[in-house]
Amino acid sequence: MAEEEDFSSLPLTDRFSHKNWKARKNGYEDAKQLFEKSPDESDPVFTPFIQDPGLWKGAVADSNVAAQQEGLGSYCAFLKFGGVQACVRTRATTVYPICEKGLPSTRPAAKANAIEALLLCVELDKSDPVIEEIIPALSHKVPKVIAAALAGLKAIYHNFGCKIVDPKPVLKALPKVFGHADKNVRAEAQNLTVELYRWLKEAIKPLFWNDLKPVQQQDLEKLFENVKQEPAPKQERFTRAQQDAMAAASAAPDGGEDEFEGGEEYPEEEDEGEVDAFDLAEPVDVFSKIPDNFQEQLSSSKWKDRKEALDALHTVLNVPKIKDGPFDDVVRMLAKSMKDANIAVVTVAANCIELLAKGVRSGFVKYRATVMSPMLERLKEKKQSVADALGQALDAVFIATSLSECLEEILEFLKHKNPQVKQETLKFLIRCLRTTRDVPAKPEVKSIAEAGTKLLTESTEVNRAGGAEVLGTLMKIMGERAMNPYLDGLDDIRKTKIKEFFETAEVKAKDRPKPIVAPPKPAPGKKVVAKKPALGAKKPTAAAAPPVEEPVAAPSPKPARSVPSKLGGPAKPGGLPAPGGLKKRLGGPGGLASPQRRVISPPTEEQPPAPAPPKFGLGRGLAGRPITKPAAPSEPAPAPAAPQFSGISALERAELDELRAEKERFMRMVEDLRSERTKLNSQVMELQDQNAQLIEDHTRDVLSIKAKETQLVRARSDAEAAEQTVQKQQREIERLKRELARALRASAISPPNTLPENIGLPMSESGSVYQEDGRAPITRAGLHMGSRFESSRPRSYASASPSEEKENNGLESSGLSSREGGLGRRKLSPSLGTGYSGLGSPTRSSGLGSGSASGEEQPARSAEPAESWKRAAEVTSQLKARIEQMKARQGLTRPPAQR
Repeated sequence: MAEEEDFSSLPLTDRFSHKNWKARKNGYEDAKQLFEKSPDESDPVFTPFIQDPGLWKGAVADSNVAAQQEGLGSYCAFLKFGGVQACVRTRATTVYPICEKGLPSTRPAAKANAIEALLLCVELDKSDPVIEEIIPALSHKVPKVIAAALAGLKAIYHNFGCKIVDPKPVLKALPKVFGHADKNVRAEAQNLTVELYRWLKEAIKPLFWNDLKPVQQQDLEKLFENVKQEPAPKQERFTRAQQDAMAAASAAPDGGEDEFEGGEEYPEEEDEGEVDAFDLAEPVDVFSKIPDNFQEQLSSSKWKDRKEALDALHTVLNVPKIKDGPFDDVVRMLAKSMKDANIAVVTVAANCIELLAKGVRSGFVKYRATVMSPMLERLKEKKQSVADALGQALDAVFIATSLSECLEEILEFLKHKNPQVKQETLKFLIRCLRTTRDVPAKPEVKSIAEAGTKLLTESTEVNRAGGAEVLGTLMKIMGERAMNPYLDGLDDIRKTKIKEFFETAEVKAKDRPKPIVAPPKPAPGKKVVAKKPALGAKKPTAAAAPPVEEPVAAPSPKPARSVPSKLGGPAKPGGLPAPGGLKKRLGGPGGLASPQRRVISPPTEEQPPAPAPPKFGLGRGLAGRPITKPAAPSEPAPAPAAPQFSGISALERAELDELRAEKERFMRMVEDLRSERTKLNSQVMELQDQNAQLIEDHTRDVLSIKAKETQLVRARSDAEAAEQTVQKQQREIERLKRELARALRASAISPPNTLPENIGLPMSESGSVYQEDGRAPITRAGLHMGSRFESSRPRSYASASPSEEKENNGLESSGLSSREGGLGRRKLSPSLGTGYSGLGSPTRSSGLGSGSASGEEQPARSAEPAESWKRAAEVTSQLKARIEQMKARQGLTRPPAQR
């Protein structure tokens, strides 16, 4: 068997791309050893791999699992020892292959190396490029690659947290993986979501929660319940920049800037809190979604219309982040709604302001002045639900702005005459002090402290306790020392109450005054600067030694302050002769000392005990030993002595006084400008209120006029319709009266011997009447030839005027219009009533037929009158029924069937 080939003679780069897997594996192992032995990141061993990142693409995704395991280990060593440059140049080539081939590996060591490589890529530089390379792997066609990529993301977030790694790209991709068909992918998606929930809590829900199925939401809620009980997560792995910062901080002497003067650490970790959904969400353009008729509907006189308009606006604004836009008109209408008489409208308007302030944040600053005063004024509402809605809206406005911008109006409303407004405004001020992250300026502290002190004298216990809580919370922010001037005049009971609130208050503002106490540390340096003028003043006094008598005349503790450290050395052997037997500072009989050396104190820091011995020693020395050598320039010596002991020259003192006076003038000018600004703001608010009231009155008047005009037009149209209906009904009534009268006359006036035989007889098409026994028809001519029956027929029945016949043309009664019940539609000629006398002649009677005058018809004729009366009664009843039907059709009465 042949020996295995030795690949160690080949260059590393050739072995990395060798076709034999053993050669590649050997190259990976040798490269790893070289990386670990390298002295620093600039070693030449890293250069080939930085210049050709494609070498690592084949190493981390090697087709041979054993070689891939070594390749991933070699890449981890390359990142660890190669530094930031190694990561930046290779991550675009290696991250996706690691997700595709390394994370799904069946070998635990290879999988661990793959995860370690991703973590090193995040640690060395930043996370965004790494996440961008991993996200495409979530759309891979192989499910196990997607599940492995989700597990890698979970490891990244678990180690670095959401403060370092931006969660937004992953949250946007979660709904897609939750809808995957593979259960392992869905399980890993659940694990990643729970890990994100540990860091973000409820802030993750607005971004993807609505895209999940209800069952998935329920399962996640159960998992979230377990996470809520766990402590807040902490970052387990730090980036290279964080490591450098921590190393620099640990190298600082005595903790340096990390501690306060009293040894208390800065509470930076406590202020971080949960991640806000506002930072994760994308801005939504809601301005275009506001209904076009919003203002018109909000100006309606009906409160339901106004509430519906605000409900629609609330639905539109209910998003985590709002894109800034021209909301001036909307905010103005919401501020106007604060004065609405209906509390439901006020509550929804306050909710809309809260959503808009939370969604716009810093862009809401320009709208604060429009809505804040109306909301504070509306706090007079006693219903708790309205007060809560207004309080939440005010808190949202405060978060979007700052304490300095809101403080002026808050203090103004603390003086309100309504106790409810004062009490709710006080609660709002306390909430502002607790949540503000900016320390108030000194003038603002003074204003708040004065307002709180004034509240301590209120008649109600609630306001007194609120004033004490304001002062205690402010003391928590500023420190006890800064608040001492404002608590001097208070009694012990009130101070105790304020201290109780001070101990229990929780604030988020950084205590800025505490580092200000630190200047004593660089104080020695400042003393060194102050020596120079003192030295300049001492030089002439050293030449004229006798003026040492002056310190006796004006003893002061100031020499201890002006003692220069440079003068603390030993006396110079050469110099001017001393003026006699001056004793040293300790009173011993040592050698002579010049005035410069006489004021030296061995411990320069011991300022309090230093003044006493010089006074005592100088007094004894000057009294016990006379000065024997008067010097010529002894007279001008007292003048420079003052700057020597005071540490400041007369010119500097004058300049300081001038600066103080100028500062006083400037402060007075600032106060005047502030009062003028307050006055102008109040005037502006009054004018805005007046303008809003005028607009409201004008709108109400216009709506009232339009309503009156609409009512007038409707009334006119109703009146015209009523007149037309009345006229139509009158004409119908007149016609029906005429019909009824005519029918009654026809039935009542006709005698028994009138022509009965033609009533009820059938009539032919030519107008001939058939006899009842079926004999030959009686023609119209035969009707005119009747004897006394025809001559006695009333004229009114036989002949009708054309107008009456025309009115009766549409009737369906049996006697007047039916062809089978009587005369039918036959129109009688006007000559019918005038030619009755000639109808009975024998010549005309022959045309009636052979049986027209026979004795067989006499019994029938005798029976016809009774039958005629019956038919007349039927005609009358039918006519009445017809009249009732016509009335029912016109709406005058109900038809008989509905009675």
